[in-house]
Amino acid sequence: MPNHGGPVETGGTMNNPAGVGTAHEANRAELLDAIRAAGQISRVELARLRGLNGATVSTAVRSLIRDGLVVESGKAESTGGKPAVLLSLAPDARFAVGVNLDHAGISYVIANLGGAVVGRWRRPGAGAEPPDAVVARIGSEMRTLVAQVGIDRARLVGVGVVSPGPITGSNGMALTPPVMQAWRDFPLSDTLQAATGLPVRIENDATAAAIGEYWAGTVGPTRCFAALYMGTGLGAGIVVDGVVYRGTSGNTGEIGHICVDIDGPPCWCGSRGCVEALAGPAAVVAQARRLGVDMPGLGVAEDFASLARSAVQGEKTARELIGRSARYIAVAAQTLSNILDVDLVVLTGPSFVMSSSLYVPVIHERLAHSFFARGCHPVDVLISPNAAEAAAIGGAALVLQSELAPRKSGPPAPGGRRLIRGGSRQYQRVGTGAGG
Repeated sequence: MPNHGGPVETGGTMNNPAGVGTAHEANRAELLDAIRAAGQISRVELARLRGLNGATVSTAVRSLIRDGLVVESGKAESTGGKPAVLLSLAPDARFAVGVNLDHAGISYVIANLGGAVVGRWRRPGAGAEPPDAVVARIGSEMRTLVAQVGIDRARLVGVGVVSPGPITGSNGMALTPPVMQAWRDFPLSDTLQAATGLPVRIENDATAAAIGEYWAGTVGPTRCFAALYMGTGLGAGIVVDGVVYRGTSGNTGEIGHICVDIDGPPCWCGSRGCVEALAGPAAVVAQARRLGVDMPGLGVAEDFASLARSAVQGEKTARELIGRSARYIAVAAQTLSNILDVDLVVLTGPSFVMSSSLYVPVIHERLAHSFFARGCHPVDVLISPNAAEAAAIGGAALVLQSELAPRKSGPPAPGGRRLIRGGSRQYQRVGTGAGG
């Protein structure tokens, strides 16, 4: 699985995006990563852990302390000699903003270097506004949130903006759903950078959601997991051995565009009978309208949430519509699991916030009885505790990676850098796919 580029794998940092650096800079990143992962660690332990000599460690640590990224936080227990000084990350030394841009809503999060979310805001989506106007609004709303949280702007290292795919790594949306046609080939990265004065990274929302879930640090010891992301569309982000799998262009996991009916309805992607066209939120809402179901009529996201609430409360038509959607999405989850041999599926994204309890048992049952390798291992199905914000958190994590992740030399690992885990949010485990 060779890497062909993408925002996580680029060399350097947000302050040095060209990747022009030295062995000293690489050592700094390696050691910053190790300090963060350990919580507290001595210089001697850092040298042993990273295979570096003491002088190299001392020089790099000195510069990290000088830059305010690391602090001396105590002393280790003495073993007879002089106790070693312990080092810790200074979590509030740097911050990043994550922005989830969708026509239905724009979510903002601010995360610190330690991975904690320190600010969040949900605002109206892009709707029918011209892209230039939306980007200007994002810049203004970002400044407002940063001011409300009380962060020194000098400590902001960048913005990670995520949106529906496909995404071109250097620009923005190469192909868009019908409601966001105005964004096709819009220079999102350049325009947003001009509006915010900060470096910008672009990512597919489903991949960013997987990064956000992994960043939370509690998906457990998994070799390969997929985040099934459902916003107004449907996709998946994939992490293998701690590394995002991107494919050739960074647009993997488009499970919403698996064809499940060759004679089915046309899909905006150009195909027919796609899972999203038959069972995504927009399709479910359209089906409900045809059946005369009463909904707010404010947009796909709001109408789908209303329908999900009715289904949870036992309304017959709503339950039937959501149940049919769940069966199609379960087939997509099975297909993805069969191809990638995942051991964990996390349901995330704003459309799962209200409806996950209706989808989980259907997906679980499908995997329990139809996953090809079920005799070798189960596939767990989890509900994300931060489904509404996972993509925005992933956007911030992308930026923070550039401050934390070590710079690799030589051929890249499959998919690029290993992701770094963040906080300690707990997921609700809902069952395993063992069976059959």
